[in-house]
Amino acid sequence: MRTALIHEPIDAAALLQEVSSHGSGATTLFLGTVREVNDGRDVSGIDYTSYEAMAVRELAKIATEAVEKFGTPHVVVEHRLGALGLGDVSVAIAISHARRGPALDASRYVIEQLKQRVPIWKREHYTDGTREWVDPTRHGVAAPSGGAA
Repeated sequence: MRTALIHEPIDAAALLQEVSSHGSGATTLFLGTVREVNDGRDVSGIDYTSYEAMAVRELAKIATEAVEKFGTPHVVVEHRLGALGLGDVSVAIAISHARRGPALDASRYVIEQLKQRVPIWKREHYTDGTREWVDPTRHGVAAPSGGAA
C-alpha cells in the first residue's frame, strides 16, 4: 500500500506495475483527468492545492481502510498538485485483488472517500479568463470562497 501527493505527472503504468501480483486475478486503474467542460463552462485548466500534512494523513487512512475492508494490500493512490492542463491526470488509484468485485469496490470506495475527506481543493480556469474554486463534495456548486479572480 502506498499513497502520495505529487507535483509531477502521474505514471499510470508504474502504478499498475506496483500493484501487480501473481495472486491477483483483477487489477483496476481509475484515472481522474481534467475535462474541457464542467457544469456548462469551458475549462482551460485547473490548479490543485491542499493542506498537505493533513491530506497525506487522511489519504493514508483511506487506503488503510480499503486494505482492511476489501482484503488486499495492493492499493496505490497518487493525487497531483499544482497547475494541470486539459487531459492531465489529477488522481490515480491502482488496486489489484484476487477477484474483480472487491477490486472495483475498493477503487470506488477510495475515490469517493478521497473526495469527501481529503483537504485538496481545485480552482478551475475558464476560457473566458475567470477562475473559481470548486467544492468537490457538491456537484455543480462553487465553494463559498470562490469567485472570479
